[in-house]
Amino acid sequence: MSCSKEEIERKRLAAIQKRQNKVASINNFENKPFVSNLKSPSSLINEQRKVFHPYKKLEHNTPEIIPSKVVSGTIYLISENRFEVNPSEFCTPLINIFKTISSRIYDANTKLWNFSIDSYEELMSKVAPLAPHVVLGGIPAYVLKILRESTVDPDKIDLTPIESTLRHKLMPFQEDGVRFGVAHHGRCMIADDMGLGKTFQALAIASYYRHNWPMLIVTTSSMRETWQSKIHELLPSVPMMNIVTLGSSKDSQLVADKQTEVVIVSYKIATMHTDLLKSKKFGIVIIDESHYLKSHKSQCTSSLAAVAKTCARVVLLSGTPALSRPAELYTQLALIEPRFFGSFTEYGKRYCAGKMSNFGWDMTGQSNLTELQIILQKKFLIRRTKEQVLVKLEGKTRESVLLDQSLLQFTTEECKDLSRMAETYKTTRSADKHSALITFFSESAKVKIPAICKYIKQLLKEDGCGKFLVFAHHRNMVEAICLTLDEANTNYICIVGSTPANTRADLVDRFQHSDSCRCAVLSITAASSGLTLTAANLVLFAELHWNPGILTQAESRAHRIGSRGGVRVRYLLARGTVDDHIWPMLQDKLNVLNNVGLSVDSFEDTTMTHQANKNISHYLSPKCSKNSHDYVPGTNIRKVPLQPQTSNHLVSEANAETSFLEDDEDDELMADLEL
Repeated sequence: MSCSKEEIERKRLAAIQKRQNKVASINNFENKPFVSNLKSPSSLINEQRKVFHPYKKLEHNTPEIIPSKVVSGTIYLISENRFEVNPSEFCTPLINIFKTISSRIYDANTKLWNFSIDSYEELMSKVAPLAPHVVLGGIPAYVLKILRESTVDPDKIDLTPIESTLRHKLMPFQEDGVRFGVAHHGRCMIADDMGLGKTFQALAIASYYRHNWPMLIVTTSSMRETWQSKIHELLPSVPMMNIVTLGSSKDSQLVADKQTEVVIVSYKIATMHTDLLKSKKFGIVIIDESHYLKSHKSQCTSSLAAVAKTCARVVLLSGTPALSRPAELYTQLALIEPRFFGSFTEYGKRYCAGKMSNFGWDMTGQSNLTELQIILQKKFLIRRTKEQVLVKLEGKTRESVLLDQSLLQFTTEECKDLSRMAETYKTTRSADKHSALITFFSESAKVKIPAICKYIKQLLKEDGCGKFLVFAHHRNMVEAICLTLDEANTNYICIVGSTPANTRADLVDRFQHSDSCRCAVLSITAASSGLTLTAANLVLFAELHWNPGILTQAESRAHRIGSRGGVRVRYLLARGTVDDHIWPMLQDKLNVLNNVGLSVDSFEDTTMTHQANKNISHYLSPKCSKNSHDYVPGTNIRKVPLQPQTSNHLVSEANAETSFLEDDEDDELMADLEL
């Protein structure tokens, strides 16, 4: 860019003038008399502390110190009445504002300030002028709404609209659960411990809102008949012909019939017949074992959300609402209040430590759990444990039994394979970690079989050993346990995924009331819920499961209303197998659920014992002396036409080669199947 001669001359004169001014200022400074005013470094530091001391009361004319960089922070509830502020770093202006709030409390342990919820608006208004240098993330509007809205007093609710047959059978704590549901207008979750009568409470809420029927009940495949019989028993005013169990397309006309008051359906069938269920326009829906809907992406969740959208009342039932992490709660809460949290992303960022990764949002963490617990208790669910409400119910003790290492079926090659699988599991990225765990889990079952069989034989010889349950997962483990009981001539029942629902009731009745039946061999996924086996006082786990909720559900088959004496739970663990990784994982997951108030269980105080070591040759994989072709696989029941008097001895075993993929597990697969 060219300049004219006049512009060049003007700029030259301006530069000369600027230089002359600078020289004059230097000369003036040098002509001043020198005064020695040197101070020691310590005195300078003390003066700075006097000026910038963070806890010194601010004088009226003292200017605020602007932070050199942006200070962010979060605000969250620590109780129903107080909230805490957690800034990203120390900030003097922010501390000065904190000191002006009358309800302030400084926690010396956390080194954070907390305030009364009534001071929230005052604090936010005083912090606002510090923007953009100080930015605090406020408490969400839905949290403030819960804290401020008026609620119905449950104690003032009259339960006389409930059918008298059912109302008179409710225990006091169950009445409290029903009142909670009515106070929340029939939109709630009953999350009581397993065995505390959630079915009774759900049907009582449904009876209270009888004017909103027809009613839909969504449950697992094996529990459809149980629900039907409970309705017939507790609500006799409902004709049996008005109760329809939807099993296939053949039942479509019955569902559409105006006389039909109650429709019972499994998760799998509900997904297949969504349009039919939507057209029925149900007024109330009960979703049993609602934790099946843990994935917001699954087809099953989407289908039931569409059905429940038009229902005036939505009651969810689950003893384990979140099996391992807070993210699993969102879909269930959204069924109760669809637009409460805004979206899954907003919920995840607030309570799942949501963060963006290369694969999208990562919602596997947890954050602000105390605040989430407050929201759950005030708005969504009621949860009581056995210890809280059943004073007469004796306790449950847990033991972990370390299996005899010499009995584990290790070859040199298998030992290397297991070590390789363990290393693969530890180093695999999170997206493929579950697949690596499944492979490791399957191979570990083969290794543990001889030691498990030995332990059961030892147990059968103990004096005073009453009835007991044995939970396993893989088919080869279940078969080995059944053959061990056959060899010992011990009467038992076996319930796995393919056991028909109508047969299960007969098997449970036989175990409960027949003195000769000592053991129940159960699939840990197909029989961990919906069964009452209180005749047992000992529960064995031949294998673990990575979801602690599944294990605690299985324990509660014996430890529930009706059990006599304490219940002992023993986890049979083997070193060098997948147990080394699943056992600590279970405790980490339980710690998260405890922080949200959804569990009070812990495996940390489990007593450790060792398996007795006797002659190894006595306890290798048992060989049945009988002709196995004469017996139903996995049982000591002959393959002969049954006489009428022995019809209650039927036991059904799985026909699949490696797993039991029917009924309840089918429902679980549908629940996990993503759109």
